Amino acid sequence: MSSDPAPTARDLIAFYLEAGVDCALEEEPIDRLSTCDRPTAPLAETPPAPARQPPDRATAAAPRGAIAPPPEIAIESAREAARTAPSLEALRTLLDGFEGCSLKFTASRLVFADGNPQARLMFVGEAPGRDEDIEGLPFVGRSGQLLNRMIAAIGLKRSDVYIANVIPWRPPGNRTPTPQETQICLPFIRRQIELVNPDVLVTLGNPSTQTLLQTREGIMKTRGKWFDYDTGTRTVRAIATFHPAYLLRSPSYKRMAWLDLRAIARVLEETAS
Repeated sequence: MSSDPAPTARDLIAFYLEAGVDCALEEEPIDRLSTCDRPTAPLAETPPAPARQPPDRATAAAPRGAIAPPPEIAIESAREAARTAPSLEALRTLLDGFEGCSLKFTASRLVFADGNPQARLMFVGEAPGRDEDIEGLPFVGRSGQLLNRMIAAIGLKRSDVYIANVIPWRPPGNRTPTPQETQICLPFIRRQIELVNPDVLVTLGNPSTQTLLQTREGIMKTRGKWFDYDTGTRTVRAIATFHPAYLLRSPSYKRMAWLDLRAIARVLEETAS
């Protein structure tokens, strides 16, 4: 029997990036388990410190991450804000100033959308990752490169479609968004879909499918099936397929994704006539 080869530095860096580790805390490693052998100096007698008074509530600053209001208030605020946006640019401005979701305070920037605002085909994923957080655009990492190839497979370019996420801010460490965070962001992506007004809506992966298509079934059962999605002004065709990141981890499902893409191309052709 042969043992697996030791991981290289490149392998370790790739592992850390996948795990959401994107910064170093120290230049050199620290062995925190080793015992300290330094002799301890005798403690000098010091006068007792005066009792500390609690800070005045009116002047005490709250941590940045605690600025977001309670979820119930934030959800209602999001609904009101999204409802008033007359255009995609206005919606982007509202989202940029919205402080009802705590994810805003840990993300580097808003990741709103990319592509053609008048597109007939719209893709919606779950949330930005590290690369998207850096560039401020959805699907720009490895999964974005695969999505570009998927779009090209049906004769379109990235600039021909519209791409967004349910969550417009990267969750810390690429963790799964909480149900409260999803519900807070939901009015904005719904309004975004309504303003784009596509002929076909494609949900990428299980979270965006369950959130937008209001189903409890997993992606294995929902993919390839057509749904009716009510934008608020009309009903459009919607279909679920695998998230590109999942296809990178499980390439055996690319054949199923190709079948979904062919179905999307057929409906686009039918609705164009």
